[in-house]
Amino acid sequence: MKRPYLSLATLVIFSSYTAGTMLVSDQSLIDFGLELISSPDTAQVVIDLYLLGVLACIWMYRDARSKGRSAVSLVPYFLITAVFVSIGPLLYLVINGFAKKKLPTDTTGYSINISRNLD
Repeated sequence: MKRPYLSLATLVIFSSYTAGTMLVSDQSLIDFGLELISSPDTAQVVIDLYLLGVLACIWMYRDARSKGRSAVSLVPYFLITAVFVSIGPLLYLVINGFAKKKLPTDTTGYSINISRNLD
C-alpha cells in the first residue's frame, strides 16, 4: 500500500486553516455551531456534514476491527471527528498509512518471510 502523502498534505493544510480561523474568530466554536443550526438551510448542511462524520466513524471502526484493534483505540479519532468532523478520519488515514506493517505469522507465532524465493 502506498503511503498517504495526499492525506497528510490535506490534514496539515486543513488543520492549519481551521486553527487559523479559530484564532481570529470573534465567537467560540459552540456559539458558531449554535448559529449554524438556528436556520433551516445551514442546519441542513451541518446535519449532512455530521452524517458523513458518522459514516466515517463506522468505516474507521470496521477497518480497525478487521485489523484486530480494539474499539477503545478509536476513541481519540471519534472525539476529534465529533468536534472537527473531517480531521478525525484524515488523522486516522495518516497514522495508519505510515504505521509499520506487521509481518504475517504462522500458527507458532513466528514471522513468515514471504519475500524470499524458494526455488
